[in-house]
Amino acid sequence: MQTMDPRPTASRSIVQALAAAALFGISTPLAKLLVGTVPPVFLAGLLYAGSGAGLSLWLLLRRLRRVPAPEAPLRRQDLPWLAGAILSGGLLGPVLLLFGLVHTPASTASLLLNLEVVFTALLAWLVFRENAGRRVLAGMAAIVGAGLILSWRGSWSGGIPWSALAIAGACLCWAIDNNLTRVIAGADPVHIAALKGGVAGAVNIAIAIGMGNPVPAVLPVLATAALGCAGYGISLVLFVLALRGLGTARTSAYFATAPFLGTGVSLLIFLQHPDASFWAAGALMALGVWLHLGERHTHWHVHEALVHEHPHRHDAHHRHAHDFPWDGSEPHTHPHAHERLEHCHAHVPDLHHRHRHR
Repeated sequence: MQTMDPRPTASRSIVQALAAAALFGISTPLAKLLVGTVPPVFLAGLLYAGSGAGLSLWLLLRRLRRVPAPEAPLRRQDLPWLAGAILSGGLLGPVLLLFGLVHTPASTASLLLNLEVVFTALLAWLVFRENAGRRVLAGMAAIVGAGLILSWRGSWSGGIPWSALAIAGACLCWAIDNNLTRVIAGADPVHIAALKGGVAGAVNIAIAIGMGNPVPAVLPVLATAALGCAGYGISLVLFVLALRGLGTARTSAYFATAPFLGTGVSLLIFLQHPDASFWAAGALMALGVWLHLGERHTHWHVHEALVHEHPHRHDAHHRHAHDFPWDGSEPHTHPHAHERLEHCHAHVPDLHHRHRHR
């Protein structure tokens, strides 16, 4: 058995998760500027399509330049997980949301959309067995509470039955998407995000055309696609990278700060003054992030023998020889084997710490 000193392995992933939230949150008020020129359903489709197209172009340029792929490719065993993520998050989620928005007031819908982070965490803890200490639970509660404050408009109105349940169902679909994506997070995040964005974009655009929405002009289409590439595409790439290092529940908690960041940018764009709810939500967000940052989960744990592929450095979890010429550069990507290892150190549910807890 081996003992290790605690390492701040999660710091980069935390920055990635918060950066993903910032890009997505900022994209929301900017997208509102386009609502007058692009129908809402078409807007959603173009944002997703811009994500898929922009990232696909990046992959094509990388191939044409013959730049060695810095990430592991998607493997055949990844495809069922990816298909499930695309089906739930790219197909069912948007359709259920659109159905629910037809008869649900905006205030009610905003409150219900906070269920995504709740469902994501519950699935991660109950189905995929991620560990959750008191600080993580308290931090999650604070962040969700902040989201409720931001979206509350003084009343809970509208019919609860089918429309509200449809929005809740969309949140569940996106929660399933998040958890399934975590399983394949070791693969190329650009490839994953390009596929998910392309499918979701095609579905939403098809729905918009089926509803009889007119095709927008060229300039609004290009502007929306560019915004989608950054706010949806690059954001999703960063989200997948954070999943790799933090696990699903923690990544989703950090990503849930997006509404606060989006509200802050919206106040600047539309020259509005923040009210008490904005500052109360900000305080809760800060508390939630602080609680997560202070998490310390340490115990003896076992790494079973494993063969996989992802970018890595030769740290305590990657002490292996190479059967090919290696110039010493790190991080690098290749299939590698892990022998069974038992040790103790601070860790989070990253790619190498998906063990069960008693």
